[in-house]
Amino acid sequence: MITNTLLIKLKERNNETIEKTKSMLLSMEGKIEVLQGIQVQLDIRHGASSYDILLITHFDSMEDMDAYLIDPVHVEVSKYIAGVIESGASVCYEVL
Repeated sequence: MITNTLLIKLKERNNETIEKTKSMLLSMEGKIEVLQGIQVQLDIRHGASSYDILLITHFDSMEDMDAYLIDPVHVEVSKYIAGVIESGASVCYEVL
C-alpha cells in the first residue's frame, strides 16, 4: 500500500477558504478508480509555522499513484489548489 501525504498552507487562512479547499479535495472520493482512500484533516493549532490542511491518499501501487496524478479529476482539483496554496510539503511512503 502506498500512502501519500500533502501538507497545505493556504494564502488566505480563513475558515471559508479552508472549508472550500477541504471540499475540493474530498470531491475526488469515488471518482478516481485507483484512489483507494482519501482523508482530509484540518489543523487545530493555527500557529505561524502550522499548515492548514493535511491530505492523505492511499494507492495499491506507485503506478496507481502515477495514474491518479494525471487523472482529469485530480488535474482539475490541482488547478484549484495551485491558486490557493502558499506552500506545501509531501511525504510518500510504502507500508509493507
